[in-house]
Amino acid sequence: MKKISVIFILPDLETGGAERIVTTIANHLSRDRFEPKIMLLRKQGGYLNFLKDDVDIIDINTERIRHSLRPILREIYRRKPDIVFSGFGEVNAYLSLFIKLFPRTKFIARETNVVTQHVTRKEIKFFYNFYNNYQRIIAQSDDMRKDLIDNFNIKQGKIVKINNPVDFDFIDAKLAVSTKPESFKYNYKNVVAIGNLSARKGFDNLLKVFSRLKNENIILHILGDGHDREILHQMKDFLGLKQVIFHGRQENPYQFLKYADLFILSSRYEGFPNVLLEAGACGTYSLANNCPGGINEIIQDTPNGEIADIENHEDFARKILQILHRDHDKDAIKNSIRSRFSKNIILDKYEQVLIDLMTK
Repeated sequence: MKKISVIFILPDLETGGAERIVTTIANHLSRDRFEPKIMLLRKQGGYLNFLKDDVDIIDINTERIRHSLRPILREIYRRKPDIVFSGFGEVNAYLSLFIKLFPRTKFIARETNVVTQHVTRKEIKFFYNFYNNYQRIIAQSDDMRKDLIDNFNIKQGKIVKINNPVDFDFIDAKLAVSTKPESFKYNYKNVVAIGNLSARKGFDNLLKVFSRLKNENIILHILGDGHDREILHQMKDFLGLKQVIFHGRQENPYQFLKYADLFILSSRYEGFPNVLLEAGACGTYSLANNCPGGINEIIQDTPNGEIADIENHEDFARKILQILHRDHDKDAIKNSIRSRFSKNIILDKYEQVLIDLMTK
């Protein structure tokens, strides 16, 4: 039987959500049925080390996404894959216009965000007029699916909802070698937040919340880097938050999640937040801002977390104190994630989408 050739497209394999998901899918597709390749605009990033040796990398060596279109189209024409799977919003948008040039190739877009929240540039929004050219569009959450149908007139039949997978084997291996961070003080509760230091992640609101908790024995550990780093550091100093620590980007964030008393997601919007899934996979209870992007699909009220409005700083601070005064069942938290989002459950759905596309 001829194998189905699939080319995945990403800007690079830096350690982000889309990159992790595509790496996981490419690694675990059945080699009896599929022949996966990954096309990168730039051959760089931490996930290169996790990619299986039999996944070919096509490096088109282009810095900017808008300049990548011609080499992407050239490679598709030259290689004639059965399926092109584009895994990054901006690339998806540009590519949609040219799909009809390749009638023998099926095209899939995996959307990474609630588009109306995330895409602000008019020229990129314009390309969403051609999104129905994709044979399939994968939405990670109900919020994302509804946004595409209501605001971009995407045909319902083209959209398949598949949540993000959690690689428990990978996380458990990391947890096994994770020791308690030195910054976790004895007699203090340790709260962890992780994400890019940008407005989208809402760390400004989180600092305002912690300005109400200055007299409590609670340390907030923020992991991540980004262009709002200086502003957030200044805000921390202005609010006199001595018990907030910015750790920058960490090679092993699971070390912090394993020993955290609480994980907080402060985002203004999400796609389907991997970090919330991974906190649960580490057995850590979560408090998440009530924002668009599948939060209510991940958090099952009280087994693994709670949802509250972070804009109400006083109320959110009270919630943190209430949660930190309760005990939580780590195994129950892990099981609530494993039973719904484990790698095998989700990857079977991806594989089925690819197979269905080739049999229609």
